[in-house]
Amino acid sequence: VSLRPNFTLGGGGGVCYSLEEYRTKLSQGLHESPTSEVLVEQSLLGWKEFELEVMRDKNGTFVIVCSIENIDPCGVHTGDSITVAPQMTLSDKEYQAMRTEAKKITEEVGVETGGANIQFAVHPTNGERIVIEMNPRVSRSSALASKATGFPIAKIAALLAVGETLDGLQNDITKTTPSSYEPALDYVVTKIPMFNFEKFLGSKDELSTQMRSVGEVMSIGRNFKESFVKAFRSLEGKELFLDEPFDKDKVTYPNSHRMPHLFRALAQGVTVEELYAWTKITPWFLDQFKAIVDQYIETKKSGTEESILKAKKMGLSDKQINIQKQNNVQSLTPSFLKVDTCAGEFESNTPYLYSTFWSQNKGLDFIEKEKKTYVVIGSGPNRIGQGIEFDYCCVRAVKKLKSLGHRVVMINSNPETVSTDYDTSDILFFEPLDEEGVLNVLKNLKPDGVFCQFGGQTPIHLARSIQEAGFKLSGTPLSVIDEVEDRHQFAKVCVSVGAKVPKSALANTFEEAEKFVKEVSYPIMCRPSYVIGGQSMEVVETDEGLKAYFSTHEKLYGRSNPCFIDQFLEGALEVDVDLVCFKNKTIVAGIVEHIEVAGVHSGDSMGVLPPQRLRVATRKLIEETCSNLAERLGVLGLLNVQLAVKNDEVFIIEANPRASRTIPFISKAQGVPFVDYSVLAMLGEDCPAELTDFEWFKMDTVCVKGVVFPFKKFPDSDSILGPQMKSTGESMGRGLDYPTALLKAFLGADYEMPQSGHVFLSLRDKDKEDLLPTIKILIELGFTLSATKGTAAYLNDKGLSCKAINKVLEGRPHCVDKIRSSEIDLVINTTSGKDSIEASYSIRRSCLDFSIPCLTESEAAKAYVLALREKKAGQLSVMPLSLRI
Repeated sequence: VSLRPNFTLGGGGGVCYSLEEYRTKLSQGLHESPTSEVLVEQSLLGWKEFELEVMRDKNGTFVIVCSIENIDPCGVHTGDSITVAPQMTLSDKEYQAMRTEAKKITEEVGVETGGANIQFAVHPTNGERIVIEMNPRVSRSSALASKATGFPIAKIAALLAVGETLDGLQNDITKTTPSSYEPALDYVVTKIPMFNFEKFLGSKDELSTQMRSVGEVMSIGRNFKESFVKAFRSLEGKELFLDEPFDKDKVTYPNSHRMPHLFRALAQGVTVEELYAWTKITPWFLDQFKAIVDQYIETKKSGTEESILKAKKMGLSDKQINIQKQNNVQSLTPSFLKVDTCAGEFESNTPYLYSTFWSQNKGLDFIEKEKKTYVVIGSGPNRIGQGIEFDYCCVRAVKKLKSLGHRVVMINSNPETVSTDYDTSDILFFEPLDEEGVLNVLKNLKPDGVFCQFGGQTPIHLARSIQEAGFKLSGTPLSVIDEVEDRHQFAKVCVSVGAKVPKSALANTFEEAEKFVKEVSYPIMCRPSYVIGGQSMEVVETDEGLKAYFSTHEKLYGRSNPCFIDQFLEGALEVDVDLVCFKNKTIVAGIVEHIEVAGVHSGDSMGVLPPQRLRVATRKLIEETCSNLAERLGVLGLLNVQLAVKNDEVFIIEANPRASRTIPFISKAQGVPFVDYSVLAMLGEDCPAELTDFEWFKMDTVCVKGVVFPFKKFPDSDSILGPQMKSTGESMGRGLDYPTALLKAFLGADYEMPQSGHVFLSLRDKDKEDLLPTIKILIELGFTLSATKGTAAYLNDKGLSCKAINKVLEGRPHCVDKIRSSEIDLVINTTSGKDSIEASYSIRRSCLDFSIPCLTESEAAKAYVLALREKKAGQLSVMPLSLRI
């Protein structure tokens, strides 16, 4: 059976194969549902799954905007499934029956003002059809359907909601047809989800009805094969190389690596019939995959121009088929076709384009030459470490360039973002953000400049290829980017401007790292260069930990890419500084103080603007240090610097010569469009007069950045925070004082905020005295206390009433029993060292399972209790966001 908790997002519950599993998942589902209700359903495992995006107006006019087919059979959440539009495997009779059923459902529900999403299951052999669910609102698939068809669902839905009708609204793409015409596609669109299981150690990589993807890519091709392979290329680094052995378990069970292993299985002789028995993926799709594999093998074997052209028509890149463009294949360049919503029946007036090798290359002659043309490269799929904040920066940059009278081109592969709306830029290319995809566009456009600094690390990785191909990078030169991204080289730059950095070294092996540790002391930080989200970063505290780190990451390091090791500044205060660098002046946009101490990734730490603990002299030293660094490097545009403050000494940890995670927060907190100003800087203009005397710290409010984590989606993962980023979103709280801003940030991030009840404490020794005032506040608020024996003894000695509870290894009933019996309302659990973290894992996991707030860092605990006190004090105030410039 399938369990589905009511009123939850992203699935939940799961499929149960035994009575024991049913009891466990039912208990969890009842906790997940805000109404404590779980729907128990017949299992549809192995059935085909479809979605229809529909619209209906007040007059009853009904259109199917888009049909979508899931390649994965039922049992995988649609957000985690690879999907294709339009649907591929229904007969016309089956499709029309589904369409009629959708119309009846929409009329019965009474949708009169816009869009709805209806999901169906179809039995793979007898064709029986079952309605799974309906969402009478825009959905996750609405964005995909809008980008796939060029039909702006949310925009039309808003207009229908205020009384317009479909036949009275003009189609934005054609400018001649009404919106009551159903979109027709003469191309195929594929969506592939992006996963980050590697961030959640201990959580099994498996896909079910609980959604776990963190983003997605979309591609467009003339047929399914071209579209699918282009989508896989868009995942950045997850190419379909077929020479490695496949793992049958990776094919049989749905997981984030299933597709590469499925393709390898085909390449190594597994038949379509066998794969269908293993996967229940519709044989039509498996046949398409086999055709791709066969062509891949033939092209690598023969290398003829004919076989290369066939491979290119399947979306395969030069890198995948291992060819270099030589004289005999110079003509193999793609054509760019418009998305027109009407299968070519009417002329498209909107330059929304995709590449294909199925059409003769006519160039981009429709683009007028009288304006300067600039390209902004987007951020690609959302993932942990590179999310919507970079899309914000891209969109602001596009709008600013357009306001200056330039023609602006966007290249991106992410359907979830505003940057890929057809009316954001002057020209939109929906293409993989790999070297071949981007350079094909640039060679046709011949732009006046390319902006690689707004989309995060993805365009930064492309910068060298773009420059070497003869195109101009706008803003910070490539040499500066390399100087900053190479962590060892960057440390030397910092020293050259008189800035302090932690002691550091490069190591290719454990032995070389061990030699460095003897010169300094533990703890140390190990990390690679050119990464996002703290990937493969780790704080190491012992020789055993260092040996384990190099054993785990041995494939990552070598002579050409050594491990960067620096001394970890334990207990330091960390800050993020964002700067806008003009050729004649550097402006400090703001300093965000991390609420958690050093060791928690900046993306996972809450932050406050202006800082609450920095002395004025320290603030001035940070500003001077960062400005000197920017001028020494020669940055033009945005620069983000991360620093640590310990014993009033300031150390530079790292810098990023690009847009940052914090620049949207700083911009909105102060009402200053810093991205817009950075565009001027990157175009070589001087600092505008209104920014010359800007002082960021003269704010009349306090703003706090909250953080959102997906731990509940990953059973068996730990909620402990460290140098590797795990958050998937953030909130912002704004108030006249720090506690108010904190409370709003916690509420915005959907934290539970109990006003009374029982608190369980398990504190490392160095936190006991530090958190004593915070614990006294909890007692003032009416909470009662229990703790592990050591913490309880300390608190009782201090005159606070606290009951001792067993640790898990000390016998039952223990602290986890109390949590799982709903006797605990709040947990504060701080740890020290690997053994302590492992011993207390079950405490944190139980809190996640039962939706109990659990604070794992002392400064975060202080902030949370301040917010609790503020919540109990009374009403929150609401204020307008004031614009400073």
